[in-house]
Amino acid sequence: CVARNIMLEPRLLPGGGATEMELAIRLKEKAKSIEGTRQYAYRAVADALEVIPRCLAHNCGADVVRVMTDLRARHASPGGLNMGIDGNKGVVADVKALGILDTFAVKQQTLKTAVEAAAMMLRIDDIISGISKKKRDGPSQPTGPMGADDETFGDSRDG
Repeated sequence: CVARNIMLEPRLLPGGGATEMELAIRLKEKAKSIEGTRQYAYRAVADALEVIPRCLAHNCGADVVRVMTDLRARHASPGGLNMGIDGNKGVVADVKALGILDTFAVKQQTLKTAVEAAAMMLRIDDIISGISKKKRDGPSQPTGPMGADDETFGDSRDG
């Protein structure tokens, strides 16, 4: 499967959570330039992306807080693009130099699927919120003298 992915799409990305951390840093920077509540969506996605390197650090037995702080600092500085987690040692390292790489196609599909799942959950939440609001508010009230749902004849029978 990996060989097929590389043959179809030969681009590679740094692994070890480096790609996710770089995306998170850039999304947080973008969020600073956005006013209002829209910035929170960018921050939420950035926080979600940081879960990947956090899990990698945890799974290799590293001090998660120390490693994540170091990883954020390295990505915030120039030249930190390839900094990720060396799963063998539990430290931040240049994962490209170590040969820890991910295929572009898999990374792209993973991110697309995550965004689609989040969007679907938000739509479902909107639907459930709408149903709950209708139940809480009760049946709709008439808007005019005869009510919005009353049938009219358009003549003297309308009273």
